[in-house]
Amino acid sequence: MDSAPIVVHPPTGSGGRRVTVRGEILGLAHSDADVVEFLRRAGLPDAEGLLDDSAWVKWRGGRAHHYEAA
Repeated sequence: MDSAPIVVHPPTGSGGRRVTVRGEILGLAHSDADVVEFLRRAGLPDAEGLLDDSAWVKWRGGRAHHYEAA
């Protein structure tokens, strides 16, 4: 299990990245704005500041902040 509670998974073949919080799927993000909105809806109003904090967010596969198809 990852130590970071938020995981942004590798880009899918059609583009976008699945976002999970403690294993619960929040949605498929196509931008940082999508990730921030998912996290805001999950109760993290200051989510934008968390995206580059490795204690909170684990970016798997591909580069952080890139959502293009793998």
